[in-house]
Amino acid sequence: MIKIYDYENCNISDINNCDNKNNDEVNKIVLNILDDIKTNKDKALFKYCERFDGVKVENIEVTKEEIKDAYESADSDFIKILEIAKQNIYFFHKHQLQNNFITTNKDGILLGQKYTPIEKVGLYVPGGTANYPSSVLMNAIPAKIANVSEIIMATPPDAEGNVNKDILTAAYIAGVDRIFKMGGAQAIGALAFGTESVPKVYKIVGPGNIYVSSAKRFVYGVVDIDMIAGPSEILIIADDSCKPCVVAADLLSQAEHDKLASSILITTSKTLAEDVQNEIEKQIPKLGRSEIARESIDNNGKIIIVKSLSQAVEVSNYIAPEHLELSVQNPFALLSSVKNAGSIFMGKNAPEALGDYIAGPNHTLPTSGTAKFSSPLSVDDFLKKSSFIYYTKEALDNTANHVINFAKKEGLTAHANSVSIRTCKKDVSKA
Repeated sequence: MIKIYDYENCNISDINNCDNKNNDEVNKIVLNILDDIKTNKDKALFKYCERFDGVKVENIEVTKEEIKDAYESADSDFIKILEIAKQNIYFFHKHQLQNNFITTNKDGILLGQKYTPIEKVGLYVPGGTANYPSSVLMNAIPAKIANVSEIIMATPPDAEGNVNKDILTAAYIAGVDRIFKMGGAQAIGALAFGTESVPKVYKIVGPGNIYVSSAKRFVYGVVDIDMIAGPSEILIIADDSCKPCVVAADLLSQAEHDKLASSILITTSKTLAEDVQNEIEKQIPKLGRSEIARESIDNNGKIIIVKSLSQAVEVSNYIAPEHLELSVQNPFALLSSVKNAGSIFMGKNAPEALGDYIAGPNHTLPTSGTAKFSSPLSVDDFLKKSSFIYYTKEALDNTANHVINFAKKEGLTAHANSVSIRTCKKDVSKA
């Protein structure tokens, strides 16, 4: 049963599920896999695919024909839903595009910044026992808007060695270029280092299990990554105008994801707290993933009673949840006070499930308290920024002494000489 806490009589650490500790055993396994793939490439990759995915895949890359066939055989209603989601995701993310700029605040000087798409991006999509076509859309569409040249997807196959057709359909609609039947740390290694079959990419995005997250952490620096995603989280701030059955349903919408998922309610109403507690017990047995939800709620679920909504936001900012629902009469009155949250759902008609599938903002979000310093996946994740500098001869002459003297302060005479040799200033390399 979900536990109820009185905020005034508990330790804040007791109500914070954030745990960023590394698992040494997992890390050891992952490092061995990555080193093996870096050294032995396809030979190691195929070995781990057979060991961990449970199938011997002869053709690790999904053919264009397989992808197209999956799309053409898909349920028409599902395709319509995917197309609507695609439109909404595209509409939201296209507003994230930023413009190149040039400034000319001084005569003879041009300063600017240009955006360039990352050329090759690896997209990891969880698969095997669970399939998330929504993750394909959320990761691939911002990359397409950024004009990434090649999007390469990795996803584990099922027991027969095939990729789920719903995932293939979503990939077709989103414009994924190539798809590989591989999962886990071995997939991250193959994307990061490249093998005879799998091309090396420059960035890897997408969520995965603890082995995937660990692998992404270790390959960072060889490639870029989006974030280290932990178990899913929801935090609901609710007042006494809320229906207990609705609040309970929203809490369980995350609990069914993972036994480690975190579902937290913060409310000013003791009555609502108790009613939600009872309602959760009624709803869990009716869920298709009731065993997972039960363990998640019992171990990580919490209801916190606070004195005011402002105190509720204060606690929420400390926890920094992945998903934050402001299920109150006037959510906009609280919005400016929210400092740390991945995605914010405003009011009683915006359940978190909207964000997972159809609304448009990205559902790849910071977890485990990292919303204190990081952001949802966006178009920016698929772009690089470069600055550029242009000086006329006169402009360089005017500032040459400043550069030369600054360089001398740091003891870098070659730096100073690179300016003096152009401007006939004193040859400081001989000073």
